[in-house]
Order: sequence, then structure tokens, then C-alpha cells
Amino acid sequence: MLPLIGWVPGPMEMLIVGGVMFLLFGHRLPSMMRSLGAGVVEFKKGMQTGAEDQPEATKPPENKSQTP
Repeated sequence: MLPLIGWVPGPMEMLIVGGVMFLLFGHRLPSMMRSLGAGVVEFKKGMQTGAEDQPEATKPPENKSQTP
């Protein structure tokens, strides 16, 4: 059965393409990974402060039922 998209690269082709990409852009990888990590840290900080800034009306009610 033929693939629907025409040609699917095998593992050897992927290694060759990866090697060429590494040779072309290898010097930029550390800075790219550093900026990616900084972006993830900034996203987590934003998610944390967003949860803290959430108004009381949207927070789930606390279960403070008194038992007689």
C-alpha cells in the first residue's frame, strides 16, 4: 500500500538530514536551547501568577460545612 503523502523518509534519510542541519546550524543550537528554556520558565511564571490573580468568584468554593 502506498503512503498518502507520497514519500516518507526512512531512518537513514532522517539521519542524513539531521547531520546536515547540525553542520549548518550547530553553532546556534546552544543559544536556541537557552532561549527556549527561558521561554518555558517565563511561561510557568505566567501560569503561576495567573492562578494567583484569579478572582474569588471563579475559584471553586471551599468546603466549610459544619457538622452538628
